[in-house]
Amino acid sequence: MTATPPERTGRHNLDPHLARYAARTAGMTASEIRALFAVASRPEVVSLAGGMPNLAALPLDSLSAQVAEIIADDGLVALQYGSAQGIPVLREQICEIMALEGISAHPDDVVVTVGSQMGLDMVTRLFCDPGDVVLAEGPSYVGALGSFAAYQAQVVHVALDDDGLMPDALREALAQAEKAGKRVKFLYTIPNFHNPAGVTLAVERRAEILEICRSHGVLVVEDNPYGLLGFDGQTYPALRSIDPENVVYLGSFSKTFASGLRVGWVLAPHAVREKLVLAAESATLCPPSLNQMIVSRYLSTHDWKGQIKTFRENYRERRDAILSALEQYLPPGCTWTRPEGGFYVWVTVPEGVDTKAMLPRAVTARVAYASGTGFYADGFGSRQMRLSYCYPTPERIREGVRRLAAVLESEMDLVRTFGNVSMKPIPGPESPSPDTA
Repeated sequence: MTATPPERTGRHNLDPHLARYAARTAGMTASEIRALFAVASRPEVVSLAGGMPNLAALPLDSLSAQVAEIIADDGLVALQYGSAQGIPVLREQICEIMALEGISAHPDDVVVTVGSQMGLDMVTRLFCDPGDVVLAEGPSYVGALGSFAAYQAQVVHVALDDDGLMPDALREALAQAEKAGKRVKFLYTIPNFHNPAGVTLAVERRAEILEICRSHGVLVVEDNPYGLLGFDGQTYPALRSIDPENVVYLGSFSKTFASGLRVGWVLAPHAVREKLVLAAESATLCPPSLNQMIVSRYLSTHDWKGQIKTFRENYRERRDAILSALEQYLPPGCTWTRPEGGFYVWVTVPEGVDTKAMLPRAVTARVAYASGTGFYADGFGSRQMRLSYCYPTPERIREGVRRLAAVLESEMDLVRTFGNVSMKPIPGPESPSPDTA
């Protein structure tokens, strides 16, 4: 018996497997700027695009010695399969970390993941059928939008302002979905030092947001990788601390320790935890034991709170550098957010300038950024860009903004001469990558 060949369409397909793919792959689109970032990674280009943590302050000598000790003393455990839920001691330590933001949790309800991106993917897989609605801030994290698209969920954006997610906009989005007969499965939100907008959800709005979701029967997925990176040392009450039974919390060591270890976690209501463990088993069988043991040993032997303080100071210096440079160099008509923590500034440029169309010219001028369209599921954001200040030195940041301002001035001259030539928005998020993380 021979397999039936794919149906001929009269056109030559470069991919002979095209007819075999599942329908859900239609939502998986490659980043249109990925090729540009291969150029942007050159040392002469100042990249304000990628969200890579600056790891220069880590105690590498002591960490390398401890990794060697783990292999020497516990190698037969560290290099073996482990539990799909994660090693118990690390789950206990994670609960201690979350307590800093008011969360009272039991280690049994923590599932360790290969980065919080895996946790987000599992939550979406568990809750979303094709056509279900996910509410997300507009703009939103590109990796989340990629997961939602992969599971064929419909993203409805909810507006932000300088105080984060707007309660009235949330009510309106829920009302419109109900009127259209759509099922809203959950609200996805980054309440602290938002990626990409840089804003923080006002404390007085948090209980209101949760009450709106609970009254509509909508789960809340709280993504909080930056919560301990407030520049004044302040921590905000986690949404999970206010409503434990209706919030799934995503955490990560990528921003507060080492992103390359890919260790994150999900804290979920008990019944959801059971399904997350099953999903984890089908996805990875188990998270890497060695990586978990490295994180656990670091937490138990190092002054990790002091290390986070050092990270905050480094990032605050870089935030100050980029805000100062934006004030000095950017042309009139540009506006931007003023983050109190995290990695990002969200810039809005004058009418007529298209940041996606401008990006190749910026890279030619040896500066890179992430264009705003990648952070919307509906293709909007052409007047916005995300600038990341976490990785370059303050001097490189200032030079990058100076180069960017010159490119913007040229674009604005073109608009004044030829009029608005912005491209129409093209629906569909870009797939996540380290460049847009």
